[in-house]
Amino acid sequence: WTMQEFITGQEYCTHSTVRKGKIRLHCCSPSSPFQVNYQHLEKPEIYAWVEKFVKELNLTGQISFDFIQTQDGTVYPIECNPRTHSAITMFYNHPGLADAYLKDSEQENQAPIVPRPDSKPTYWLYHEIWRLTEIRSWSALQAWIDKIVKGTDAIFQVNDPLPFLTVPHWQITLLLLENLRKLKGWVRIDFNIGKLVELGGD
Repeated sequence: WTMQEFITGQEYCTHSTVRKGKIRLHCCSPSSPFQVNYQHLEKPEIYAWVEKFVKELNLTGQISFDFIQTQDGTVYPIECNPRTHSAITMFYNHPGLADAYLKDSEQENQAPIVPRPDSKPTYWLYHEIWRLTEIRSWSALQAWIDKIVKGTDAIFQVNDPLPFLTVPHWQITLLLLENLRKLKGWVRIDFNIGKLVELGGD
């Protein structure tokens, strides 16, 4: 058995692309156990924690964290993944995204690339369509419409529609057919990752 302190507060997720211990790209969004909506927020305490972590370990690559921040501002890291986080979709309209992966900082104290101020919150359209089934009031419907109008689909681009057409309409369809063939159940369709969440899975 492991005994841990129960911490209450707001959960956040981050994605950082780092080179030689320096953050080249960073984003932070409010989070939850099943997070598929992302909107960048500046959280200096979280950024400082990530900055110190990657500097101490002189990391190069991609690293994602989940945090809980308590009411007094204390930051607690609760999960770390050495991979791209889907929050990177917040850079959908940033022309400098590739530079974080291909170039070192030109100056010692160069600020990292962050989502543009005019970037919209991102969502996955089919998750949002499913959430319509949970709406039970006019105000909830208005909030849903507001989210759709003010945000943008995470992978749909007019000049490159193939990913949007492929993931939900081809990949998910094939996964559903395969589970049907094997008579395997599933709990939820995750359009974000492009998988079926099965019983006992994450």
